[in-house]
Amino acid sequence: MASYSGNELAVHAKNLTRIYPLGDSSVVGINAVDLEIASGELVVLKGNSGSGKSTLLALLAGLDRPSSGELVVAGHTLTGAREAQLTGFRRNVVGMVFQSFNLLPTLTVLENVLLPALLADRPAEPARRRAGELLDWLGLAPRRGHYPAQLSGGEMQRTAIARALINDPALILADEPTGNLDSRNGRAVMELLAELNRSAGRTVLIATHSELADEFATRQVCLKDGGVSERSCDG
Repeated sequence: MASYSGNELAVHAKNLTRIYPLGDSSVVGINAVDLEIASGELVVLKGNSGSGKSTLLALLAGLDRPSSGELVVAGHTLTGAREAQLTGFRRNVVGMVFQSFNLLPTLTVLENVLLPALLADRPAEPARRRAGELLDWLGLAPRRGHYPAQLSGGEMQRTAIARALINDPALILADEPTGNLDSRNGRAVMELLAELNRSAGRTVLIATHSELADEFATRQVCLKDGGVSERSCDG
């Protein structure tokens, strides 16, 4: 996978397009998107359902492939990357936080957090120490042996954030991270993501309908009909 020689860009997209075949026709997920995100930004991605937010996040995470255009994320050229390269990218470069938490119900909190490190063949003992540090920081140490069904929504999302951080990713992608939370827990999650951005210098991209992240954002990007606008998404 080629490296990008740009100046500290976390995301560089040029004419990025994703078209999905649908029988004899097609559906445009995103269309000719140009987007640059500098390292250390906290960007809030807004847009109505069907605007292309989830498509863009899937491309940035290496979960999907563009139909055309250029895409470089954290120095990795994803356009034309082989599947093995994308797998390594997903495990080592990006951390994902989902609305539905995506925790494995048969694993404990500690095991869920450790899983990405084990899949990436990280040494077990340093990974366990790192997981312990994250759980302490997130106030989850007393819950480390509990299963997801024994947790509150806020605890599940904090576990998901710890899991996203275990491999020290260059970029954190959050897809509606407060969608299944009440306002108090939703704000707590946004404050955590903002602290990661401000204190740890993490680049964070949050796709959300909520206004909870707006006050923490360095920039807001609006998606409409598969295209990007830097203007306000209001109206």
